[in-house]
Amino acid sequence: MPNLDQILAGLKSLVEDVGDFIRQESRSFDRSSIQLKGLNDLVSYVDKTAENMLVEGLSELLPEAGFITEEGTASHRDEAYKWIVDPLDGTTNFVHGLPVYAISIALTFQEEIVIGIVYELNRNECFYASSGEPAYCNDEIIKVSNANSLSEALLATGFPYHDFDLVKKYLATLDSFMQNTHGLRRLGSAAVDLAYVACGRFEGFFEYNLKPWDVAAGAFIVQQAGGVVTDFKGGHDFIFGKEILAANIVHNEMLKVIQQHW
Repeated sequence: MPNLDQILAGLKSLVEDVGDFIRQESRSFDRSSIQLKGLNDLVSYVDKTAENMLVEGLSELLPEAGFITEEGTASHRDEAYKWIVDPLDGTTNFVHGLPVYAISIALTFQEEIVIGIVYELNRNECFYASSGEPAYCNDEIIKVSNANSLSEALLATGFPYHDFDLVKKYLATLDSFMQNTHGLRRLGSAAVDLAYVACGRFEGFFEYNLKPWDVAAGAFIVQQAGGVVTDFKGGHDFIFGKEILAANIVHNEMLKVIQQHW
């Protein structure tokens, strides 16, 4: 097995370099360059260029690895090692000038995540973890919150933006959480939401209809920080299953509420 410490060190350097490019482009970004991949699903040259830069750098770090990428720059899926790459999680925030977006990258070995990194560019916070090690933010160990009930919890979620079939179930779930927690937040980047669960800013995060590149790295970091991550059934299909619940000890309480309405 390749040396994970060496790969992680190279990965941290790479995301900082690509992050510098994204920050530079944010200062002069022109909305006329936006393209639509689907209903309210935005992409720009910044996403595509950042992904090209990441794929090139990751290929040098681990030449034998394949890729699952949001913008389709590389799509080899049969290798033992695979990178799962989101070059800019929170694109809608980025194009509107809202300061919550991140680079999110996970490395899997035989379908198990062994490295995860989420680099939030605006606060310059790099969240990361590797197999068998604690989770970190900017070289400081992080852990999930020790709040032990929903009544003490601040939760994060995401709103549907193109698939509205489950809106009524979703609104019923929100109704329950609104009345029984410190509140709900919608930041617009699942990767950042998960990183914030890992470091204790949120007690929990849930969302449906997400893609692997949205959640793979952040979910792993939550787990390494002592949190619990499942799908809405309480199972393990949260990377490719399009639904995720990540939380500290309030996970079981959140799961009961979600299952009442879902």
